[in-house]
Formats: sequence, C-alpha cells, structure tokens
Amino acid sequence: MTGNTSRAYQERYGWDLRTTGVVSLSAVFTAVLLLPNIPLIARILGLPLFGAGGLFMAYMAQSRKVAFRVDETGVLLGGNPARYGATTAHVPWNDIKGLVLWRQVAGGASVSYVGVARRKGAPALPGDGPNARAALKRLVPVPADTAIASRAMTGWRVDKDRLAAAVAHFAPGTPVHDDR
Repeated sequence: MTGNTSRAYQERYGWDLRTTGVVSLSAVFTAVLLLPNIPLIARILGLPLFGAGGLFMAYMAQSRKVAFRVDETGVLLGGNPARYGATTAHVPWNDIKGLVLWRQVAGGASVSYVGVARRKGAPALPGDGPNARAALKRLVPVPADTAIASRAMTGWRVDKDRLAAAVAHFAPGTPVHDDR
C-alpha cells in the first residue's frame, strides 16, 4: 500500500447506541414471547420479527465489515452485511462531484445518510433502475442518483471533520455538503 493509505477515512459496522437499543429491545420482546400463556399467534408473528430482527442487527454489528471508506481510489459504499458483495459499490473519484450528508425523516424517526453526488453518465450502481429512481424521487430529499449512491448510517457514524480532511487530501476541491 502507498503512504496515502494512512490518510484514508474508514468506518466499520459496529455497536452504536441505536443498534444496542434495537438488539436489547428485540431480546426483551423475544423473552416475553417465550413466557407461558402467551397466545400462539403472538409467538408465530413476534418471534420471527423480534428474534430474527435482533439477531440480524447483532450480526451486522459483529461483522465489522467496512461500511464506508474514502481513499486514493474513490469512495467505497459498503453493502448490507448479509449480502455484502452484491450490495457494495465503489465510486472512483472521476465519477464524483461531491459528498452529501443528509437525513431521511419518517414520522418521528430519522436516519442519517452519507451519499455521493455523481457525474452525469457514471456507471449504474447496485439497486439502480427506473423503478428505484421513480420511488426515490418522491421519498427522499436528495436527487435519486445521490440516494442510490448513499448508505444509511446504521451501526456506524461519520466524523465530518475526518471525512472532509480525507476528501480534501484525495480529491482537492470536491465539496462535502452537510444537509442534515
């Protein structure tokens, strides 16, 4: 590796407050569903939801797979830990106009995202297609292309200052917008 590797910015999936809370609540609900006198229908519906959901979140945190990386080659958008290879995307610097930190609000909850604003004509990424673009156009506060090239910060967080420093080092002049 080159000396530039030390200036790379990387985040891995792991335990954060939200993940810990979801896994803990899932464990509590799963335990309650296993108590005597709980209706069978509640067990049939609840155990897969809370048991499997909690296990998946724990797996995601324990995987320690790369969620996001900025280095001399561009930006790596880590995929879903369950289908990591199929959902991971790399965007080279020559396809990048800027990076965007944004938030999706739904009801009382919100999720932060980091995305890549890509140049027109950049190759398609996993999950791209006319149906996805049509839905995203109505659902997210960023352009559909940026949403497709975004990752939810679930199980990890971005350090904006370290991100900006890495982007400035590897792609001087490339903006990092914080629209959260």
